[in-house]
Amino acid sequence: MAQTPPDTAASFGPAVHNAWRLQADGQRVSFVRRARRPRPLLLADATPQAVEIDLARSALIVVDMQNDFCHPEGWFGQKGLGTRAARRPIPVLQKLLPAWREAGGSVVWLNWGIRGDRRNLSPTVQFKGKRTAGAVGYGEHSPIDHGPSLVQGSWGAAVVDELAVAPTDITVHKHRLSGFWDNELDTLLRQQGVTTLLFAGINTDRCVFSTLQDANFLGYDCVLLQDACATPSPAYVTKGVLYIVQLLHGFVATAAGLLSSLTPSSTASRTQES
Repeated sequence: MAQTPPDTAASFGPAVHNAWRLQADGQRVSFVRRARRPRPLLLADATPQAVEIDLARSALIVVDMQNDFCHPEGWFGQKGLGTRAARRPIPVLQKLLPAWREAGGSVVWLNWGIRGDRRNLSPTVQFKGKRTAGAVGYGEHSPIDHGPSLVQGSWGAAVVDELAVAPTDITVHKHRLSGFWDNELDTLLRQQGVTTLLFAGINTDRCVFSTLQDANFLGYDCVLLQDACATPSPAYVTKGVLYIVQLLHGFVATAAGLLSSLTPSSTASRTQES
């Protein structure tokens, strides 16, 4: 009869499915990862074809739903740029996020969170964020002072109150339009075993599209949830983005379609990993 191996004394790794295990006697380390059971979910309304994703390997990336963009007293609101478009995804995400989490999907908040000294922001980034000498730029204070704009840890860089950040969610701070530059996003996703990314947030044609495009270049499966994204740009810009995503970078679906797929049966079939 095969001898039962000693109980594991400790686990070392970023996720239960990606960890070394030290046996109780301390004499053996196991590199064997625990298998993850696929949890297929069909996005029937995706274009140009319906797609099936694996909930066990998917993450919902929520981009820039922050006070400085979405609150009327934030950086953009005080610039006079308006917040109507930026707030459009809020009610969609209020419905989608709880159902997505309940089904076992991962949530990543991808937010601007710059250094207070701005030393890693190029002249182009700093100029485009300010444009005139008298304007308020990255890391500077608006007339209604809620702290420096988009500095990590400030009020402006925080997610808006209307969207709850769960303890199990992951937050990544970015310093460019694309979330894959100058931070840990790619490493974090790979260590968690994520291969499929669904995108929501603002702005469709700027940070969302830049991040999705880089994700595609890095080999991730990409799905843009068009009704969970928004931009103040003209409608033809969004049409162009949707066209390019479908043509080159991935697929376009809707949060409404995803929500309808997250049925009680899919939730009930969720595999508890331990």
